[in-house]
Parts: sequence; structure tokens; C-alpha cells
Amino acid sequence: MVMVNGTSGESPVRPASDEPTLKRVMGPRLLLLFVIGNILGTGIYAVSGRVAGVVGGALWVPFLIAFGIAFLTAFSYVELVGKYPRAAGAALYTNRAFRSPFFTFMIAFAVMCSGITSASSAARAVSGDYLQEFVTVPALLVAIVFIALLALVNLRGVTESLIANVVLTVIELLGLLIVIAIGVGAVLNGAGDPSRLLEFNAEHGTLLAVTSATALAFFALVGFEDSVNMAEECHEPSKIFPRGLLLGLSITGLIYVLVALTSSLLVETDVLAGSDGPLLEVVRIGAPGFPLILFSAIAICAVSNSALMNMMMASRLLYGMARERIIPRQFGRVLPVRRTPWVAIVFTSMVAVVLVSTVDIALLGGTTSLLLLVVFGVVNIAVLVLRREEVDHRHFRAPTAMPVLGAVTCFLLASPLTGRPAEEYGIAGILLAIGLVFWALNRMIVGRAPIDPAAGSRPVD
Repeated sequence: MVMVNGTSGESPVRPASDEPTLKRVMGPRLLLLFVIGNILGTGIYAVSGRVAGVVGGALWVPFLIAFGIAFLTAFSYVELVGKYPRAAGAALYTNRAFRSPFFTFMIAFAVMCSGITSASSAARAVSGDYLQEFVTVPALLVAIVFIALLALVNLRGVTESLIANVVLTVIELLGLLIVIAIGVGAVLNGAGDPSRLLEFNAEHGTLLAVTSATALAFFALVGFEDSVNMAEECHEPSKIFPRGLLLGLSITGLIYVLVALTSSLLVETDVLAGSDGPLLEVVRIGAPGFPLILFSAIAICAVSNSALMNMMMASRLLYGMARERIIPRQFGRVLPVRRTPWVAIVFTSMVAVVLVSTVDIALLGGTTSLLLLVVFGVVNIAVLVLRREEVDHRHFRAPTAMPVLGAVTCFLLASPLTGRPAEEYGIAGILLAIGLVFWALNRMIVGRAPIDPAAGSRPVD
């Protein structure tokens, strides 16, 4: 890890608007919990069974590979957030690197869509096997009410949302530690089938099985992008992000691999693949005396936390774009008392309701992965382009090989070579087409006002 000094200053431009700005409330510990809580959740609690259905019993392999690829890209994000500690994340970096308003808009729209599709998949997961342990209700109704509740928490304020994140992160960590403990107990008692850990689905070839499963497993490790979009709500982000982001990703990667090992060890692959609550099956088989209703409650909390963080990211991203004048300023409106971006929250929640009403959870997860892999590939290129631009403060600099390898692997996993379902490209295409329409409307509203890549947001209290 290298810290470098800039030699030329950066002059933030204060917008003329008197709109209140976001509040700085996150220190290093809260950031670490935010990163962990944002990565853990829907991916491992709800989608790991689908990954097992693709790769076979060697469920840990795609999670390990996905972690390695995510770790490469995380280094690029650490460098960029150290140089430009503002909301908007990938959109801001694309804007500065390529100076193309249209390209910037589409990247930002893709990131926003990934957050919404991720939260939507969580909403669908909540109404599945985990909830059935409590009550049987219409899944669509549950998903819509779930999205509405997330919006209310988000509107309440970032402090309240982060308090909820801390509580839910502890709960979801507890759930995964329970699964790992069950696995350790099974090994000590000679239970389980270790031979499954090296079984690969040979229906379409081992290589294709692994790459396809990795492309889906990547969905479980993409949450660190959300933390970048919270930069304006952190104390000294240039200092606390390197350790917080890389440590948080490492912790979650280790937990995921251990949980994947336990799942394959104890549960037959077909059973995992057929459940949208795969960890419930692990507990059911590995610890028959453990109350399933309790674990279901933990899983629902975990999935809810993931959804809340994704909806926070999506709304802050829209807010950041509005402050950078990439989209109409109305999306940057903030509630005077609560100081939350209310227009952005309402808009992203409406899009999520449409998605949960029309798309399957597996396709939502795969589409999230697809969109973010493309975005991550662009970010890895942007960090190299922006090496020519210096700033007047110390920041982290990633080894050059990391963004290069990150770009190659991200684009590879996003390609049809991994055997992705055509439906995922279709859903992503529809979402981006909506972005094109949004771009055209934006041009008619705000005209051809130039976007200054050096412009920054007003300092936040």
C-alpha cells in the first residue's frame, strides 16, 4: 500500500444552491461495519444455492475466485476515493477520466440500476423460504411492503439508517457464524460428505461451470461500491477508506468461503440448488435441534440489511449526480430537517417496486452482477487514466498490475463466454434503454450545459 502526495491543487466549486448538504457521521469503525454489512446479506443467504446448482458441490471455488476479482477492483476504488472523496463513486471517476457526459451518465445509471436490482432481489428473497417459517402471505405483497419500509428508514436519515445497519450487521454476522460453527461441529463428529467439496458440474464442462458460477457468486461481493457512494458522509475519507474497505472485503470473503464449505459439506447440491433459503437447509440438516424460526429471523434481518444499504447507495448516487449537474438538480433536493435526498429515495423506490413485480430473484442477482462487472471494468481503466491528474493531498496508490488484472477479469466475467443466461443481458439492456430515455429528457430540460470534471460538491457538515 503506497501513499502519494499530489503537487497541483484541486479547486472545488461550490454550487450556487442553498440546499442543505449531507451530514458527516461515519468514522473508521462505522465504515468497517458498513462495508461488512453491505457485502454480507442477500448473496450468501439467498443466492448461494443457485451458485451450487451451476458449479456443483465445489461451491467454495467460485466464491474464492469472485473474492480475488473483487479485491483487485477494491484497490482501484481505494485509490480513487482517496483522490476524490465525494458521493457519486464510479460516475465521478468516469466523468473525470473520459470527459464524456453521455458515458458518465450511462455508467452512473448502470450503478444505480445495480443497487436497485440488488435490493429488489433481497425483497424477493424476504418473501421466500425464510418467511414461510413464520407465515404464508403473497410474495409480491411482501416485496412491495418491504421496499416501502426501506424507503421510510432511508428518509428518516443516514444516522438512523447506519444505526440500523450496525444492529443488522451484527445479527447477520451471528447467523453466518452459526452456520460455520455447525460446519466445524459436523467435521469433528465425522458428519457430512467431504467428497462433495471437489465435485464439479460436468454437464457443460468444469471450466464453464466454474466461470458461470463465479459470475453469479460475484453478486455476493459487490457491496463495497455502495460504501464509496457514502464518501461525503465520512470523516476524513482519504484516511479511513483504505483500511476500512480492504479489511471489510477480506473479512467477508473469508466468511463466504467458510460458509460455502459448510453448505456443500452438509447438504446435497440438488437440495441447495432448489431452495431460495439455502442456509436454512444447512441448519436443518447440520443442527436439527436448532430453532429454524430463529435462524429464519436472522436471515430476514441479513437480507433486509443488504437491501437497505443498496437503496441508500442508489439514492446517494442520484444525489451525487444531481450535485455534479449530470442530471436535473431536482434529484439533489434534500429534506431541510432530516437532510436526506428525498426525491432520489422516492424515485429509486418506485423503480424497485416495478422490478420486484416482474423479475425472478436469480435473474435480478445475475443482472446486478453483470451491470457491476462492466462498471468495475471501466473503473479499473479510469484509475489508470487519472494517474495523470494530481491532487493536493496524500492518498493511496494501487500497484499498476491490480487495475490491469481487474479490468481484464471483470470484462471476462461479464462476457457471454461465462454462459450467462440471455435474459440477464435482456434485463440489463432494458434498464439501460430506460437510461437512454432519461438522458434524452435530461438534455431537453437542462440543455447542453457542460459538465466540469473538476467540479466538486460543497463541503458537508
